[in-house]
Amino acid sequence: MVKRAGGALLLSIVIDPNSPRSVSAQLHGALRELILSGSFAVGERLPASRTLARDLSLSRTTVIEAFDRLTAEGLIESRVGAGAFVSAALQTERPRAPPPGSATVPPPASTEPRLSRTMAQAVARFGDRARLPSQARAFTTALPAFEAFPMAQWARLTARHWRSPRHEVMGYGEPGGHAPLRQAIALHLRANRGIGCDAQQIFIVGGAQQAFHLVGLMLLNPGDKVWFENPGAIGARNSLIAAGAELVPVPVDAQGLQVAEGLRLAPRFGLAFVTPSHQQPLGVVMSLQRRFELLQAAAGAGAWIIEDDYDGEFSFGGPPLPTLKSVDATGLVIHVGTFSKSLFPSLRLGYLLAPPALVAPLEAIMSRLMQGVPTHTQAVVADFIGEGHFAAHVRRMRKLYAERHDALCQAAARQLAGALEVERSSSGLHTVGWLCAGHDETAVVAAAAQRQVTVAPIGRYAIAPRAAGAPGGLVLGFGGVTPAEIERGVGLLAEVLGRGRVA
Repeated sequence: MVKRAGGALLLSIVIDPNSPRSVSAQLHGALRELILSGSFAVGERLPASRTLARDLSLSRTTVIEAFDRLTAEGLIESRVGAGAFVSAALQTERPRAPPPGSATVPPPASTEPRLSRTMAQAVARFGDRARLPSQARAFTTALPAFEAFPMAQWARLTARHWRSPRHEVMGYGEPGGHAPLRQAIALHLRANRGIGCDAQQIFIVGGAQQAFHLVGLMLLNPGDKVWFENPGAIGARNSLIAAGAELVPVPVDAQGLQVAEGLRLAPRFGLAFVTPSHQQPLGVVMSLQRRFELLQAAAGAGAWIIEDDYDGEFSFGGPPLPTLKSVDATGLVIHVGTFSKSLFPSLRLGYLLAPPALVAPLEAIMSRLMQGVPTHTQAVVADFIGEGHFAAHVRRMRKLYAERHDALCQAAARQLAGALEVERSSSGLHTVGWLCAGHDETAVVAAAAQRQVTVAPIGRYAIAPRAAGAPGGLVLGFGGVTPAEIERGVGLLAEVLGRGRVA
């Protein structure tokens, strides 16, 4: 490198005036890279600030700012009357080349991080399953109708709460949740879901999956057996596995979880997970008889039950059956709800309704180990419920989802008969279609994806092989797409299945 009295000549540094980064930040980054890469030796003098400013046509103030940042990072040190030099501390942080003639030591082989046994098993078991697409198109699951959300009301409530005292919107929230939201949820559950509860039993969490993981960590020891619907909910499955649970795949039929089969497979179990209002993914509603059988089995085993009521608000085929929690006399049902479907997913807001015996333990755990969900988000939801917007929104969505469900069933009857038999549902945002003989669900999913149609195979939700001879199936979401998009999507599926004209 060319030397002169003012220090190294650094004309290789290029400053881009159109960059979004400030000139000082660009200069700092360039000098930092030269130092860390070894272009400057330890103890070597940098150009004087005046000299460097002149060489690069910058102001001296800009250069001094960059030098100050490098000094604060410990990369350079100033010597009064002498200038700025590369810090001696780098001598111990950067490897040096071996002296000539010495034996070279090969670099150590890179190693994978050592995960905990539980997490390593969870990643190995399901690490090959890529996340499903989340675009609002035919037939993405778990997405509500974004275009029908009352954004103006939401924006008004949000703006109002951002004008609240700063300590309320910017400080740490209550670990168990914002009191007005806990009260609003308890009132809603009593009035609309038939669940007798009070606000102290409600705990606000960052989405239903956090609730499942929290319950697993709180109530299960590694290796404890958990009855799990097969096929069943992916998020809950992964959360419980990550908590160390040993999932017992219990088959599902037209009445829901087969309790007798669960008792045969694992009579001693610590927890059961069910989606009784709208089974995920098959869509069946758990019969009242099965609910009582499950409660009896849990009481006999001293086991807890998680009831995932992920879209139970949207019953459009007549009055819904009571929730499992509403008929629970055992005190063993943990009811979990979410606002991801009833409002929108990015809220990351859910709640856990604890049985009386778990209230005190949950209060202790959350107050000592967890920070609360952002208070301003909870406050907006509390007012959205309290002012009646939530109830009005749910009523509108029930009607809208019924229309979209009917549009899917009618289009499928016209275009897919003999290839895919779509089940009629009575609630929720999705249903299933059963493939007729000769169609492989995995191949259909891949071919549909090439046409920008999202369908999920039933097998994706299974934790064990389904019964021999069981037909392949597709999970079809209709909540987030309009009837016109549904009609188009069905037409593309017909092409895939050989029932229409291939584009």
